[in-house]
Amino acid sequence: MPATDPPDDPRTVVRETLSDVSLPSVDSDLVSAGIVAEIDVHGSDLTVVVDLSSAPNASSENVMTAVIEVTEDIPGIENVQVEQTTPGPDPGANLEDFEHVIAVASAKGGVGKSTVATRLATTLAADREVALFDADVHGPNVHRLLEVEGPVYSTDDGEPIPISHQGMEVMGVGLLESDVPLAWRGAMAHDAVSDLFGETAWRSDDTLVIDLPPGTGDVVLTTLQEVPVDALVVVTTPFETSITDTNRTIDLFLDEGVPVLGAVVNMAEFVCEHCGEPNELFTDDVADLSAEVLATLPFDRDFQERPVPGETTPRFEELTGAIEAELDALATYEPPEDAVDIRGLDPEPRRDRVREAFEDLESGEQFRVVSDRDPTPVRQYLATLAEVEPAAIDPFDVRRKSPDAWELTTVYP
Repeated sequence: MPATDPPDDPRTVVRETLSDVSLPSVDSDLVSAGIVAEIDVHGSDLTVVVDLSSAPNASSENVMTAVIEVTEDIPGIENVQVEQTTPGPDPGANLEDFEHVIAVASAKGGVGKSTVATRLATTLAADREVALFDADVHGPNVHRLLEVEGPVYSTDDGEPIPISHQGMEVMGVGLLESDVPLAWRGAMAHDAVSDLFGETAWRSDDTLVIDLPPGTGDVVLTTLQEVPVDALVVVTTPFETSITDTNRTIDLFLDEGVPVLGAVVNMAEFVCEHCGEPNELFTDDVADLSAEVLATLPFDRDFQERPVPGETTPRFEELTGAIEAELDALATYEPPEDAVDIRGLDPEPRRDRVREAFEDLESGEQFRVVSDRDPTPVRQYLATLAEVEPAAIDPFDVRRKSPDAWELTTVYP
């Protein structure tokens, strides 16, 4: 069936069409709500860029499906592609000044996450300004490890002032509620962490280390969504269930668009104080761990001593060096030679470059795209090009390789 000629002003028609679309999770239509960020029409190809930051309760899948359904019936439009902008987190008034923000996480409690976070911060403090934030609302330990106490004072504007501990700044709920059990529900914990992140009057501006709560609950997701985290380090033991849970946690972090620098394998062995022989505490190894191992740490009584800012041990000096090297690698990310790099391009050349490279492939050949925004919506476009259902574009893997680079890997069906 021959295509119908597009109207004289197709962008206006598309905008008017989308202004009639409303969803239960959006207070007004898609245009009035600010969700429709950009409309590009090239011949019979339409690209709609949507921005969900103004409608946080809206499902990206529902919005994209609605846009495709109502626009593909517009005369002259044959191919519809929906892309989602990926604006960075909205940092608090003082957070954007940090050069690096590193979060330390774990799938389980009791694996030494707070010890690693605290000693990482104190090691980094040897040659840079460092701040340490304890976001573990239900079990804050950083202030105890450092033997730091309140009271926490505030500025004239009511902003809490972090405790200065031998040149390193420290803040966390534990300093506000010292020795008081915290039985807050999700919303309360969410608000507490968000308020502290956004309002703390940090004076440091080089590196912020965040000790996250274990698991993947509300506070963790809030931190990843609202704080400009540059990279994340996970802590685990070599035990099988800990490795399995850690892999699931890593997948969630990657889905949230946070680059995972690697893993710290803690309590891997114990060296006998009498004979000097190392003994493995767990029989499992880390072969199945889905992240690079940055360091393997033993069960060491020295790690139980109070960490001092600017001082370190050889093990943590090595770990800190590995983390700094990974941060440098993020800043200098280079896409694979076979990848289609569409960063910085306008919608039309982005689409053209993807189409030309994809259509040149044979069935089963690998296809890679590097984008400056989440390329997940490209799946629909690839399915249209291949004349298959989106589920047939499989495998479909998206990973954030740097703050400004997402890498999509799939194969031609």
